[in-house]
Amino acid sequence: MRQGEYGYDAPYALAIFGSLAVLSGLGAAIAWWRMPSQAAAPITLYFVLFLVNATSFFYTTRRGKFLEWDRILDRTHLRGDEMVLDMGCGRGAVLTAVARRLTTGRVTGVDIWSTTDQSGNAMDVALRNASLEGVGDRVRIETADMRALPFPDATFDLVVSSLAIHNIRSNADRKRAIGEGFRVLKPGGRMVIADIRATAIYADALRTLGASNVARHRLGWRFWWGNPIAATTLLTASKSQA
Repeated sequence: MRQGEYGYDAPYALAIFGSLAVLSGLGAAIAWWRMPSQAAAPITLYFVLFLVNATSFFYTTRRGKFLEWDRILDRTHLRGDEMVLDMGCGRGAVLTAVARRLTTGRVTGVDIWSTTDQSGNAMDVALRNASLEGVGDRVRIETADMRALPFPDATFDLVVSSLAIHNIRSNADRKRAIGEGFRVLKPGGRMVIADIRATAIYADALRTLGASNVARHRLGWRFWWGNPIAATTLLTASKSQA
């Protein structure tokens, strides 16, 4: 059980889904009271759709993404001595999950702390969550733009990112972020990125940079943001040995 508080991803989207579910639910109730059933049925269908989307989104942001990332990180088979970078760490959901798997290694998180992308996003919140999870000694946090990472080449054994790179507005800048992540990766290191859009662009950028074992696959319902159309895709890649 996690001890930290990790907020809500895209809180405006969750609020919209929730508001639409409430309004359509009220509309359906009034329709069933005042209208024939065949006229009330379409409004009820909208209510069900909005409710399912809101419930799925809420579950993913509060529980589902944690379960999926546990599975993802289990498959990385970390030894415990790695140096890891979390690009767009936010309040530290993936950061602390990585840190729990380290012993002598360290995980560094970078973010620009946008509260539009995650509620209550702040450096002190990420540090507090790391402390609450008992991994503060294995965590380092910096304010930095992932398009210009303040680290030397070949610094990290593993680079991870969760639902962060798509928040960059242009595909050109998203490619810059991918390039920076690949630059700071050691030969033989790996990248693991979960995102809801543009992962094909990330994959092409990595192939252009010479990455190997580039693969993408859609994750299951625990990582849906309302419905399967808004599913999360996992991208993995490796950096060849020099």
